[in-house]
Amino acid sequence: MFGPIQFLLRANRIQKRLLTILYDVLAILASLLCAIALRLDTFSFQVGPNEIATLLTTTAVTLLCFIRMGMYRAVLRYMMLPAIGYIFISVIISAATLALSSFFFQSFIPRSVPFIYVGLATLSLGGPRILIRTIYYHHYKKNKPNVFIYGAGTTGRDLAYALIQGDKYHPVIMLDDDPAKTGQIIFGIRVHHSSEFNNLLPLYDPVKLLLAINNINKGARLRLLEKLSSWPIELQSVPSVEDIAAGRAQATDVQDLDVADLLGRAPVDPNVELLQQNIVGQSVMVTGAGGSIGSELCRQILSQRPAILVLFELNEYNLYTIDQEIQAQKKSLGLDTLIVSSLGSVQNENRMFNLMKLHKVKTVYHAAAYKHVPIVEDNVIEGIRNNVFGTLSCAQAAIRAQVSHFTLISTDKAVRPTNVMGATKRMAELVLQALADTGHNTTLTMVRFGNVLGSSGSVVPLFKKQIRCGGPVTVTHPDIIRYFMLISEAAQLVIQAGALGKNGQVFVLDMGEPVKIHDLACRMIRLMGMKEYYDGKSDDGDIEIQFTGLRPGEKLYEELLIGDNVEGTSHKKIMTASEEKLSWNDMNNLLLELDECCHSFDVNYAIQILSDAPTGYQPISISQSMSYRTNEIYTSIWEKDNESITNLSHLLPRN
Repeated sequence: MFGPIQFLLRANRIQKRLLTILYDVLAILASLLCAIALRLDTFSFQVGPNEIATLLTTTAVTLLCFIRMGMYRAVLRYMMLPAIGYIFISVIISAATLALSSFFFQSFIPRSVPFIYVGLATLSLGGPRILIRTIYYHHYKKNKPNVFIYGAGTTGRDLAYALIQGDKYHPVIMLDDDPAKTGQIIFGIRVHHSSEFNNLLPLYDPVKLLLAINNINKGARLRLLEKLSSWPIELQSVPSVEDIAAGRAQATDVQDLDVADLLGRAPVDPNVELLQQNIVGQSVMVTGAGGSIGSELCRQILSQRPAILVLFELNEYNLYTIDQEIQAQKKSLGLDTLIVSSLGSVQNENRMFNLMKLHKVKTVYHAAAYKHVPIVEDNVIEGIRNNVFGTLSCAQAAIRAQVSHFTLISTDKAVRPTNVMGATKRMAELVLQALADTGHNTTLTMVRFGNVLGSSGSVVPLFKKQIRCGGPVTVTHPDIIRYFMLISEAAQLVIQAGALGKNGQVFVLDMGEPVKIHDLACRMIRLMGMKEYYDGKSDDGDIEIQFTGLRPGEKLYEELLIGDNVEGTSHKKIMTASEEKLSWNDMNNLLLELDECCHSFDVNYAIQILSDAPTGYQPISISQSMSYRTNEIYTSIWEKDNESITNLSHLLPRN
């Protein structure tokens, strides 16, 4: 790059402004003198005091116009052609000032000089600015990787403009399906029909394709993604128009495709009346507020303007994180909701009761639970303590505090469970169903659904990380399927189901069509511009898919219903199920027995109780239902020493 221009680009802002003003003064004076010389056909003319006054007045007014137009706040390298319009307006005003001042000062300025001056000043003032911007762009674009933009509409144009201004990507081609747009030139970028992609790819070698289409319906978007997934290029999208308008994102914030796009889910608009029914103006509590589901529930609840929102969480950092986010959301929405962040365990009934009583809680969403199947398999006692007895304590505290509605967040793994986590969640459902018949004013309901996209246990972020690291992508089984739902949609449906509920009801969310995890992995690999391969044979692929085998307690498929007794509700995505339950006396005896097992750390007997209870729990085998090592340690200790296990707990891994 030329030395002076390179110096100008690297100078600090004050230096640049001073240099620009100095140049403009010289350019204005030179344009005036040249205009007079062209009119008189000679440079030999006299400049007296009157002429000097005219020149100075014209220069001062022109600089003042430039200042008012913001020309000295603009960065030269980012100036585009619209800035020439501001220069031209300023020059017209300058020419008018020249004519008026020459008349006022009675200076020797021929009447045609202002017209000649307009052309010369426009060139001298605007030309260097365009030249600097052009040199900068053509020099620095070499350091930016090429990208294609799919979509030549408003979103595509905004993206192209933002990328040209920025320093991240260099847009070289725009693609569109509309033949009417083919051949158009947008900011110097030619629009091609999408059918030309394969011919254009080797010419420009783009690193990714940016999807800039936000104004099509969900079905059309899914069909488009299906087509683009076969193209050998990484695909990313731009934020939605709503996010850009709200200031949550910028046009250049290209990102991986939304998880909803990956699975083809079209969320259903919520029933506003049901969302507000148990929240507006009331005191609401969320347990497990720092978890994936709990935190989303907090966001959705706050948007419905409760009087008090109690965030209850065991993990201090998670509580701090969600508190900061909710406080920021409260401020942005201009709410006066009281946010209460409370540390504690749901197993502490007295702590729960006092919080509910103090803040006069009317609605509780119980999301606190241990949910990761392999972890709970290795920590059976803690899983039972938290998922079963934590639910019991929380529900009993709610009844004592006269809470109006209590909703348990359950899981599809509670249906005919093959793992301890699912069995404990089904036991928690049975606890609430039994408590519902004990005569009180609290409506106890349960909402059962499958996997949520974007949660801490979702495979989507795991697959993304594995692909970014070059693989392998690990899938447990080629035929494993799962139900998926957007986390925001799940939270909204939980709130709506809680408002629909009668005491003791189990609600089941319509999760749509199940997704084959292997197909999901392949789709993600292809949309990131690569191809999958198997068994270490990488001749025709980029990312290996490895089948690791089902984990302990894991099923090939999940179910949402235990029986066939299912009915619809007023909400098309929410169903209610009638299932087997126990009386409170029977459940209480079962809980006492289970509690004794937990106190004595008798893992085998605890699992046996879960199996004998009407949970439908059928572990594949005892050895697969818990850690071999943990079981061996407990057995050895009981054989060698009949003392209380608590005396030796410091020798054991935490269970």
